[in-house]
Amino acid sequence: MEALMELELSPVIWLALFFTPILASFPIALIWPKRQDEFARKLPYLSVFGLFVSFLITLFILFRVEEGRYVYPWLTALGINFTFVVDYLSKYMGALTGFIAFVIGVYGTEYMKEDYRLGWYWFFFNLFTASMLLVVYSDNLFMLLIGWEGLGIASWGLIGHWFRDDDEISYVGVLNRIVGPLKMFWSPSTGGWRAISTIRVGDMPMFFAVAAIFALTGTLDISQINWGGLFEHIGTFGTVVLLVAFLMGPFTKSAQLPFSEWLMTAMTGPTTVSALLHSATMVAAGTYLFMRISWYIQPWTQHAEGLEYVYAFVLFLGLISSLYGALVALASRERKVLLAASTMSSLGLMFAAAASSMWVGEFAIIVAFWYLITHAFAKATLFLVAGHIIHETHDRFLCGDREVFSKMKVTGIVTLFATITLAGIPPLTAYWVKSGMDEVLHELNHEFGFIPLVLLITISAIYAAFLAKFFALNFWKGRKVHLHLHGGKVMTTAYTVMVSMLLVLLAAIFYGLDSHAVEFVPAGFATTSFAVGLLVLTTYTIGFMKPEYYSPVGQVFYDRFYMMALNDYVVPRIGWAIARVVDVFNRTLDFIAHSFIPGLFEAFSYGIRVVQNGSLERYAKIVVSLILAVLLIVSITGWW
Repeated sequence: MEALMELELSPVIWLALFFTPILASFPIALIWPKRQDEFARKLPYLSVFGLFVSFLITLFILFRVEEGRYVYPWLTALGINFTFVVDYLSKYMGALTGFIAFVIGVYGTEYMKEDYRLGWYWFFFNLFTASMLLVVYSDNLFMLLIGWEGLGIASWGLIGHWFRDDDEISYVGVLNRIVGPLKMFWSPSTGGWRAISTIRVGDMPMFFAVAAIFALTGTLDISQINWGGLFEHIGTFGTVVLLVAFLMGPFTKSAQLPFSEWLMTAMTGPTTVSALLHSATMVAAGTYLFMRISWYIQPWTQHAEGLEYVYAFVLFLGLISSLYGALVALASRERKVLLAASTMSSLGLMFAAAASSMWVGEFAIIVAFWYLITHAFAKATLFLVAGHIIHETHDRFLCGDREVFSKMKVTGIVTLFATITLAGIPPLTAYWVKSGMDEVLHELNHEFGFIPLVLLITISAIYAAFLAKFFALNFWKGRKVHLHLHGGKVMTTAYTVMVSMLLVLLAAIFYGLDSHAVEFVPAGFATTSFAVGLLVLTTYTIGFMKPEYYSPVGQVFYDRFYMMALNDYVVPRIGWAIARVVDVFNRTLDFIAHSFIPGLFEAFSYGIRVVQNGSLERYAKIVVSLILAVLLIVSITGWW
């Protein structure tokens, strides 16, 4: 890979890209707490306009800005600058983020129009978008961390948006259901807290890893770090420790095991937030960052033993997380939780595919990245559909029969198309990308046998089944519901536009609009890929024909293998035990520092004051007493 050149571009472009969405959200954020009238309810259009401007700039960067590094001085003494990178990954990811945020913003003008916290919502929504764009384009790890933390703060604000916890429809789980010591339902305020607290677990080691990289290399620019020299310098053990610490951030952000629970209970937030979070921001940030550093580390050119251990670890962690997410989604009975679990499954496949680059080369990262793009459009569509159905049915559980399909035909058709496309059924978009993934994992046979490929095929089959279940139980075979149809034109238009992008991607693959994506076509015509495609079609059909099947094992899947025990029972108790030990230590230290030692000095001081009172008679008595005491001791012991 050629080194990126340092080029020039007006800083106004970057300032407008990041700050326009935030500034455009200020009017509604400032006015809403004071007046909540019709005028204030029109201000969200200004916020969406800010998103639109930002989207236009991402298109400008995609089509008109040359690939390279754009550096602007900042902390020059420390070698830290504002550094942005336009390369194959960032230019596509930026346009993806800008487009999806804008379309979801348009959808949100109708979905959120009656909400009671519009100022809060639009400020954090636009901050969310700006933070992700900073993560996407930043070449400097310090700047990237600023955007990274912006995502965390915004996710807390948005997931816990309905902080009053007064509406059952915003909960996750069955209300008042308890299994052993575990409460199996979660409120919005709990969801927001779980998200931020879990993410912080990964962020802290990531910060230390970034600091270590700076100390060892003298730079934080991802594209400029001498990765090979760094790994050689710190050795096998150092490489493993450094990279695992760094990847703790992406693992928690992208909800890989065992940090998956926050993603499930994040469904307490507005559906627009879920759509953005699951497609173009937040959880996508973790996988994107792993692809970015892999793009520049180029593990296939390195000979560091520690690097191979780390990439093997990421490969299998991704596959196991993906299998877990697929099984949970298969058993889920809530619309948004099913989609959340499926996102976790997809993210695991992205990690696995990108990690395969260690043995397969750059093509593996291309596969992972194109799967990220395909998944983003499909998953954003399905979340927007889910939000619309929840609006019309006032029910967050999977429900709906043919009457729903007949009265919401566009919604039903969009859902059908998004599900069969994302499932990987030939000849639709995801099929070609997943064929590339089949090829990548097949090439790992020499390293790990058929285990990765078998896991991928198993996950793909389950994946298709729960997508069919999502369509069937919402539009065909679900229980009858009473529809409250009102409006919905803006929402329908938004997810129709969103799903149409899957056709654009298909055209890009087939007509060679992207020089890398066209490589998926030969993989799609391979016999094994076609066989996997038929298997996926079969499981989709089975999932549609029999979308529900209750069993004890299925109940375990539905309860997410009781992974919530870690968050809600085990970790808190460990935390409380540590806190008690610290409290005892603190109290002991406080007693020694503030009571015992001062008391000792006080007693000593008192004794001195008793002796030194200025009385000559007392001094004479003391001297005589001491002399008599010495004579007495001498006479008794016989020393003289």
